[in-house]
Amino acid sequence: MPTKSKALSLAALSFHKDLATARAKIINEHKEIDFKHCDLASNIYSGVLYQALNYSSLSAKAQVRADDTILIFSAAFGLLRLSDPIPYYKVKIDPSIWRKPLADALFEYSDELIVDCRSSTYSTVWTPNPQNTVGVRVFKNVDGARKVITHMSKQTRGHVARFLVSESSPPGTPQQLIQVMQKEFNCSLVAPEGKKTWFLDVIL
Repeated sequence: MPTKSKALSLAALSFHKDLATARAKIINEHKEIDFKHCDLASNIYSGVLYQALNYSSLSAKAQVRADDTILIFSAAFGLLRLSDPIPYYKVKIDPSIWRKPLADALFEYSDELIVDCRSSTYSTVWTPNPQNTVGVRVFKNVDGARKVITHMSKQTRGHVARFLVSESSPPGTPQQLIQVMQKEFNCSLVAPEGKKTWFLDVIL
């Protein structure tokens, strides 16, 4: 729950220019949200991924990198940074509201390396450039075969995010990403096929 008493300011949120209209629509539809009590997004989000990221325990430099590079897909606000002040909310993502404004907001990132840690629910609202996007998949070796892990996948993605923002020189390509990640994780890089992205397969 929010620990601050500052009221929500839409103009103060990241990506205000592209997302203001969609955000206002959500606000009008969800009067139950207490928009008068906000806290930093880094304190609001407390799921398994964010617990593994453990933002408050990062070094000051890593926190700056996290603030600059981690983008949060939000059902209520579309897209946020960890430093954005928001209220606590419970809203289901509506792709019909967010697809167009998110595409506009994220257009500037079309040529940058994207490490995609989104769940399948949020992957429906934005399709990144597959040539420079790396999705994170989590597996476990069982009797010599790889089995998909769902229960621990969010935690592992949080660990991946934490490791990357803790690196002083972030990777700029999928090839650089795998070189960095192999210092800490048992993982492999899978090249894109068709419209699919690259994949970073992490083996637990």
